[in-house]
Amino acid sequence: MECVRLSRGTTPWPSTNGDDPALHLWGVGMAWTLLFIAGVLEVAWAVGLKYTAGFTRLWPSVGTAVAFVASFWLLSIALRTLPLGTAYAVWVGVGAVGTVVLGILLFDEPASFLRLASATLIVAGIVGLKLASPD
Repeated sequence: MECVRLSRGTTPWPSTNGDDPALHLWGVGMAWTLLFIAGVLEVAWAVGLKYTAGFTRLWPSVGTAVAFVASFWLLSIALRTLPLGTAYAVWVGVGAVGTVVLGILLFDEPASFLRLASATLIVAGIVGLKLASPD
């Protein structure tokens, strides 16, 4: 099993190009799960920005900052295993679609056919990237 060293070189992280099925299921499956959670947290901080009132409200600002940091942290962990282009595009896509949906539900933003069709295309892109991922 080949390992990729982290920045300090002390803790190995398994690569996904080995033949070990357990490694493949844990490494890639966990990476996709963490990436999805990171995308949901991106939605949380994006929506949280609306509630911060320009960072003048303490608790919404704290919650937004925590979601922001957690989202980037989980994305960085997923990037240890997943390809950069795929992971970043999926993270942004989950965040964009989730933000559109919550904007419609929470802030009475328009739910026009074109907006919903565009969000559907983003979801199709996310699914396509997942299916096309070599991992």
